[in-house]
Amino acid sequence: MSDAVSDFPWGAATGVGSMPGGDAREAAKTVTGSLIGADGSAGDFPFLPELPARGPGADMIGRTAGLLVEMYARVEPSGWRLGDRPGRDTRRAHSWLGEDLDALEEFTQGYQGPLKVQAVGPWTLAAALELRGGEASLGDPGACRDLAGSLAEGLRAHLADVRRRVPGARILLQLDEPSLTAVLRGQIRTASGYRTYRAVDRQVVESALRDVVAVHDGPVVVHSCAPDVPFALLRRAGAAAVSFDFSLLTERDDDVIGEAVESGTRLFAGVVGGTDGPLSDPAGSVMGVRTLWRRLGLHPGTLAESVVLTPSCGLAGASPAYARAALAHCVRAARSLADNPE
Repeated sequence: MSDAVSDFPWGAATGVGSMPGGDAREAAKTVTGSLIGADGSAGDFPFLPELPARGPGADMIGRTAGLLVEMYARVEPSGWRLGDRPGRDTRRAHSWLGEDLDALEEFTQGYQGPLKVQAVGPWTLAAALELRGGEASLGDPGACRDLAGSLAEGLRAHLADVRRRVPGARILLQLDEPSLTAVLRGQIRTASGYRTYRAVDRQVVESALRDVVAVHDGPVVVHSCAPDVPFALLRRAGAAAVSFDFSLLTERDDDVIGEAVESGTRLFAGVVGGTDGPLSDPAGSVMGVRTLWRRLGLHPGTLAESVVLTPSCGLAGASPAYARAALAHCVRAARSLADNPE
């Protein structure tokens, strides 16, 4: 483990990435107000908000497609498709990301501490981006390699830009891979919908992820709110943390979770709903995490240093009021976990 990862100032709570609405300044204000102390100190994890409600180019796939180097995507009726040159959709993605970065920079003046930025990982991107004929890049091994290489270069430039704008930040890179399990199991459907793409070999998947993870000299967290997250594969690929919907865990995940924790992998546990609904008391939200720790036979004192609390998925589908409440609830639940791990 590199020094940049081992001495990283991990926070106790954060969001997944997406927020409701289309106002970049309001989103940045909400995120920093919820996750940075009143004195500008670190304690939790502010993050760069994503606002998919603005439309194509602000969505998860379009935003990351805009980061690609020498590869360009445009919106077709069927989704995002790779093309030869940048067009209106690429320019729009660049413009919205610039707005988001400007807003983050404004609200993090003088901030020193952890900061999370998100991008779609290479396999979810390959499953979503179409080639010229309309089939997903996933069906073409050469296209998958090119896409991973282009993403790596784009992320290098993006991370450098964030460092320049928020010089006191220690950056955590999040790769969103909700389609990863389906890629590994051959469950991604072709354009016709009548068949599925062949399962990608686990070593190929791991190798591409490792190459993208290696772009960042700090820690990388891989997020998926799908069931059956491949914890062991992500660990081997170099992920320092895994982000997941805690409610989807089953007891058959116990062994891989225990191995991950004992190897030093952090768990970003999604314990708060991503859409409007009642919020339990903070202690109630982490009852399942405490139960898991007891079941695994892990020392309760390691809970606060091993677990970061988040909503179960992005907050784009929530109301602004609920999004603020959910982030604040994660912060309070994390304090509860630290103060009373048993």
